[in-house]
Amino acid sequence: MRLLEARLWPVAVFTGVYLGVALVGVLLAGNLEFLFYIAVMLVLVAAIWLVDRRVVLSGGVLWALSMWGLAHMAGGLFVPPDSWPINEGSRVLYSVWIIEDRLKYDQVVHAYGFGVTTWLCWQCLRAGLVARGASATASPGLMVLVAAAGMGFGALNEVVEFTATLLVPETNVGGYQNTGWDLVANFVGVVVAALLIWAREGRAPATGLHNP
Repeated sequence: MRLLEARLWPVAVFTGVYLGVALVGVLLAGNLEFLFYIAVMLVLVAAIWLVDRRVVLSGGVLWALSMWGLAHMAGGLFVPPDSWPINEGSRVLYSVWIIEDRLKYDQVVHAYGFGVTTWLCWQCLRAGLVARGASATASPGLMVLVAAAGMGFGALNEVVEFTATLLVPETNVGGYQNTGWDLVANFVGVVVAALLIWAREGRAPATGLHNP
């Protein structure tokens, strides 16, 4: 098998370009926190590539994951205009209020990202079931399982953020309340994703390994 299949090149190039731009921005700004996050991103890209070699992920989920990475890079590196309302902390896009004192950019990215993660978990679970000759219908029980997996990866993200606070003197991670709202946003994202998967795929079992 070739190192990178032709269908992966567009999303790989897109992801590589914005990560390269982000790396230049991080080095120019001396932003040690985001240098750590770029390293984590590279590990995740490698992990997704390995998963794709086994599962053959859909183009939709690959592009959704790449857009999540772009939203993350923009969130930590883009400096919003002074007129934009921000939460306490660094003046970056992650701190911007979309609805003042109610909804932050950070929370939207969390909900979106772990919703996509739930979709990824479903494609992996479905492929595993089909490969073993089992039913791969998106039943309510399986949707609870993939939603729980999405929440688990969300909790792992909080561990990564906590690690950043130990390795880097100053971060924009936030305190206990911020972590709590991150988890709430994750929950909203995984529930919406599970409901959408169930509504779309809950009537007929998958018949092959390829993810649509």
